Amino acid sequence: MKAADIRELTVDDLRARVKDLEDQIFRFRIQKSMGQLEAPGKARDIRRDLARINTILREKELQAASK
Repeated sequence: MKAADIRELTVDDLRARVKDLEDQIFRFRIQKSMGQLEAPGKARDIRRDLARINTILREKELQAASK
C-alpha cells in the first residue's frame, strides 16, 4: 500500500487496518512455525505496510495535538 493512499484514510480506518495487519502477521507466524508458510516474502510486505500505517497514524496524532 502506498503512503499517499494511507494518508487519505481516517484515523479510525487506520486503526482498523493496524489491527487487521497485526492479525495477519500472527497467522503468518503460526504458519511459519508449522512449516506451512507458502509466501515468506508476503510477511515482509505486511510488516512494512504496518510500519507505514503506524508512522502516518503517529503523524496525524501529533498534528491533531499541535492544533
